[in-house]
Amino acid sequence: MAQVLEFKLPDLGEGLTEAEIVRWLVQVGDVVAVDQPVVEVETAKAMVEVPCPYGGVVTARFGEEGAELPVGAPLLTVAVGEGAEGHRPAADPGTDGGAARAGEQPGAGERRSEGSGNVLVGYGTSEAPARRRRVRPQGRASGAAAGSGTAGSGTAGAGPSGAGVPGRANGRVRAAEPVDGPVPVISPLVRRLARENDLDLRELTGSGPDGLILRADVEYALRAAAAQGGRAAREAGPHPDGTVREQALAATAGAAATEPAGLAGSAVPPGDVRIPLKGVRGAVADKLARSRREIPDATCWVDADATELMRARAAMNAASGPKISLVALLARICTAALARFPELNSTVDTQAREIVRFDHVHLGFAAQTDRGLVVPVVRDAHARDAEALTSEFARLTEAARAGRLTPGELTGGTFTLNNYGVFGVDGSTPIVNHPEAAMLGVGRIVPKPWVHEGELAVRQVVQLSLTFDHRVCDGGTAGGFLRYVADCVEQPAVLLRTL
Repeated sequence: MAQVLEFKLPDLGEGLTEAEIVRWLVQVGDVVAVDQPVVEVETAKAMVEVPCPYGGVVTARFGEEGAELPVGAPLLTVAVGEGAEGHRPAADPGTDGGAARAGEQPGAGERRSEGSGNVLVGYGTSEAPARRRRVRPQGRASGAAAGSGTAGSGTAGAGPSGAGVPGRANGRVRAAEPVDGPVPVISPLVRRLARENDLDLRELTGSGPDGLILRADVEYALRAAAAQGGRAAREAGPHPDGTVREQALAATAGAAATEPAGLAGSAVPPGDVRIPLKGVRGAVADKLARSRREIPDATCWVDADATELMRARAAMNAASGPKISLVALLARICTAALARFPELNSTVDTQAREIVRFDHVHLGFAAQTDRGLVVPVVRDAHARDAEALTSEFARLTEAARAGRLTPGELTGGTFTLNNYGVFGVDGSTPIVNHPEAAMLGVGRIVPKPWVHEGELAVRQVVQLSLTFDHRVCDGGTAGGFLRYVADCVEQPAVLLRTL
């Protein structure tokens, strides 16, 4: 007899908590093999094809393309074993999570364990997943909610209309159980924000794809409730114990006070657009904000004559063999400088109040793509020569532009090289790539008047900047590092001492 097993969005690694469905690779009713990719998702770091650990017939999908799913949310269900063909649904294949699977799922104790191999981080098929609740037709929502089970230690009561109302757990309001499949794809951060502010997510209209409730929707509702006061509370209705929601949301007034006066509680003026901070943009925003909060950074800079470096590169490329990129030469200079000033190849363990100094250099480099700014990491850059660095930079850049970078290729850096000169600018004060301790910025190389050997001449000049965590070193160390880098740029022969 066939069993219907549920496949949930696995942990894709590196602390990722959610992913966006980009493209479904299977339809309801399709037969899938063990470890066959079934959906393409986009995380805050990369595009990933997710393989299914079960083989059988797809009976339901959860989430439309463009929707965000938290890790652990159901992706699809698969009928496995003898008789699986009988589980092909008659409903429209594009329907997600329809009634075709209602009543088909066995209890958790009835499931058998299967093994497919640990394809991605955090999941395999050594244990069967837990049972999901049935999907109830939308038309029965009121009745189903009124007769729902317990929440915490008590049973949810019925409101004046007979519909279910939120129950209480530990003094907080808990939203009613969903009655139309999984909750509208809400991330754990959104759930927690709503729960901490006693906000019923069912009272919100999501601005994401297909009504997806985003963090911006919750924050906007809290600001609006705090600013508009009684009106928002009257629209939300009373709590089960008779108190008005205004009391539950009053605690958010302090947070709303920090918003600009023109935005708090006001509707978006015509022509203005609210863009949710999610995906790569959201990840970049969170990381940069955390860096600013936690790292007391400082920046120093210097102009350098890069004429000899450009001549050395031209001489290398004139010989037979692979062409050497400028960023590879700069990376080689960085690794040599870090060997002399290892304080900058470190991180701060705030909990242990210790500085962790690395014995390897995993060099990150900023790359601008259509998806946004990403920082691929060249592993063991200190052990690579210019040719190997050129090859790895090219591979990672191509993968970044194609959206094929894995989470492992985007994490674990110990120092970052930021060549913002490609944007045609001279200088910058870059933000340290948390949790690293420093970042070297390189501006454009342009002809400028320069005093060379006692005479005024036109030379190829570049501005170099170093932003560093002042907790790991003082200005003398940072200045020494930057001066050594500048010396190598001006006289590449200096590198011969450490080769």
